[in-house]
Amino acid sequence: MTDTYLLFEKERPTPPYIRVTANSLKRFVKEVFVALGVREGDAEVVADVLVTADLMGVSSHGVQRVERYVAGIECGAVNIDPEMRLAVDSGAVGVLDADNGLGHVAALKAMMIAIEKAGQFGAGVILVRRSHHYGIAGYYALKAVERGMIGISMTNSESLVAYIGTVERYLGTNPIAFAAPRRHPPPLLYDGALSVVPVGKIEVYGKVGKEVPAGWVIGSNGEILQGDARRIHEAIKKREAAILPLGGYLEEFGGHKGSGLALMVDVLCGVLSGAAWGSHVGYTTVKNANVGHTLIALDISKFMELGEFYDRLEHMVSDIKSLRKSPWAENIWIPGEKAWLTMQTRLKIGIPLHLNIAEGLKKIASKVGVKFDVEVVEEHLT
Repeated sequence: MTDTYLLFEKERPTPPYIRVTANSLKRFVKEVFVALGVREGDAEVVADVLVTADLMGVSSHGVQRVERYVAGIECGAVNIDPEMRLAVDSGAVGVLDADNGLGHVAALKAMMIAIEKAGQFGAGVILVRRSHHYGIAGYYALKAVERGMIGISMTNSESLVAYIGTVERYLGTNPIAFAAPRRHPPPLLYDGALSVVPVGKIEVYGKVGKEVPAGWVIGSNGEILQGDARRIHEAIKKREAAILPLGGYLEEFGGHKGSGLALMVDVLCGVLSGAAWGSHVGYTTVKNANVGHTLIALDISKFMELGEFYDRLEHMVSDIKSLRKSPWAENIWIPGEKAWLTMQTRLKIGIPLHLNIAEGLKKIASKVGVKFDVEVVEEHLT
């Protein structure tokens, strides 16, 4: 990729906003959690997950979520000194008990164990129970890529999504991430919720003053909601509305597929792991939220030579890139390319923070007694 290609962001930031350096933002987020009593290494993990999301352009799961985790710690729902252990350890598989700790820390620990098992058995599968929200699923799948392996990451979440044919919250957004290494970056990375959108996107829209389009949310009496994002987010929180499953509310457009896939994730992450599922999964501020995760690593070298895998994957990518483009498409994208290019760009020119989100972080900083000392490199106030 040339330098001209690197100046790319998958979504234009909404003014007014500032751009801040990734390193200073990560340092600040870490300091917030350390001030709350979180172990330094654990605080580093949480900060890295959140800032990586913002670097990739996934602001719904970026530092705007700091408030959520702070609230969980302050009310005692999140255990800041957990004793995470393998409750099951049998060959290539295991179950990690997260002891109500931070989901980011539990998921990373589980993926590293899965990678170790994959190196021995060819595959490693670690389920996690008694955890909390873990941020972006792709972060953990990419940890396997760093070892030349395929990574798969799934989690269930609090109920926010209507099951096909219903109008109330039952399923979580239940994302799936799949990552595979390539000979040269970017790696292949698919990371997506099994709802039309994650609730964090609606939350961000409310903070930056954007409206929710028709087709994202259904009201409790069956009407499709649109407009004021803050109002719709409040309706979801009050269980007066639910996010629609991937594909929407009709089988004609595949809503049953989104619901079915989300149910599959709940079986693996919730039922099989010993965690909660569906409407039984708690929010971050709920004691014993019992969120469940699934982390899988596949050692490519146990299936074929890594070089052969790279060649075959590049052949596939080349096939797709050479397809005839639709008239409205500027480019043919492989999963992960937009996020990688956005990351390279934001490492150079800074991460955009909407002023409302920045103000929220300043309030948190004041409350926990740390300085909001991020390095601002640019301002866009109009």
